[in-house]
Amino acid sequence: MKGKNEQRAGLLYGIGAYGMWGLVPLFWPLLEPSGAMEILAHRMVWSLGVVGIALLALRRWAWIGALLRQPAKLGLIAIAATVISVNWGIYIWSVNNGHVVEASLGYFINPLVTIAMGVLLLGERLRPVQWTAVATGFAAVLVLAIGYGQPPWVSLALAFSFATYGLVKKKVNMGGLESLAAETAVLFVPALGFLLWLAARGDTTFLVGGAGHGALLAATGLVTAVPLVCFGAAAIRVPLSVLGLLQYLAPVFQFGLGILYFHEAMPPERWAGFALVWVALMLLTWDALRTARRTRAEALRLAVLAAEAGAPVGTTAAPAPDAVPGTTPGASAGTDAGAAAAERAPAS
Repeated sequence: MKGKNEQRAGLLYGIGAYGMWGLVPLFWPLLEPSGAMEILAHRMVWSLGVVGIALLALRRWAWIGALLRQPAKLGLIAIAATVISVNWGIYIWSVNNGHVVEASLGYFINPLVTIAMGVLLLGERLRPVQWTAVATGFAAVLVLAIGYGQPPWVSLALAFSFATYGLVKKKVNMGGLESLAAETAVLFVPALGFLLWLAARGDTTFLVGGAGHGALLAATGLVTAVPLVCFGAAAIRVPLSVLGLLQYLAPVFQFGLGILYFHEAMPPERWAGFALVWVALMLLTWDALRTARRTRAEALRLAVLAAEAGAPVGTTAAPAPDAVPGTTPGASAGTDAGAAAAERAPAS
């Protein structure tokens, strides 16, 4: 009974995390007249404060000393921080400039971009269904390029920047709160310097926009950290495949907001492009779930054979099951949903 309650709580935490990431387009317009760069700088500064308080409360600071003794890892974190700042900045700009639907497309096609990067950069091998999904995604981009009159640059920039971020994060291999703290620590000084420069020029909106506006800018730290905490609570309670499926809630919510709340245009050619993307994602999901079932069945068969041979159950190695395709290139073409979702956590 306790296990079922834990899974139910984990599911609610997961829905809460991805739901908040999906609804965050409602928040960024509240920060106008602040520009995207000023909002981004505030997000970096206040996120470090919020995450720092959380780490102190949880007494999770022992990793800092070990990290400081690893220059190569620090370099990777600096790269990850730079890439995610680009992702955040583009996302904030796109929401506040009427490109919510295009931004949602970026996170829909991100798994396809991730798989393509895995093949090109890591030499991964794809199954036929995965090749079909990638080809369908490429066709979708062509259809959307025709519909927009140009390539969907916002979507592609978000997808490629986040896929690159995921690739670097895979090599860093840190927990969600810890990695966000390290990345925002790298970003803190340049972000604070930019805000001080704006203040010196008289271009800041933090002090002149009133107490309410200042409070909203400070709340960017909570907007970044609270979903991450919910995600962490979900990750330890629900199966990885469930967590991998939940990640699609965010772009679904963003797409819905773009159409229904922000009233962005969706001519037929854009519907056709999105439909192709969704077909590609369904193919990936079906293939991953099918492969996971086969792997579990093979693991069970090997365990039975080991037991019949007199070997202790569990000593026979079996390949890890592929889960729902996520956002981070891993060691195999079907990425681990939990790791992938974990690396998606600081997005949006």
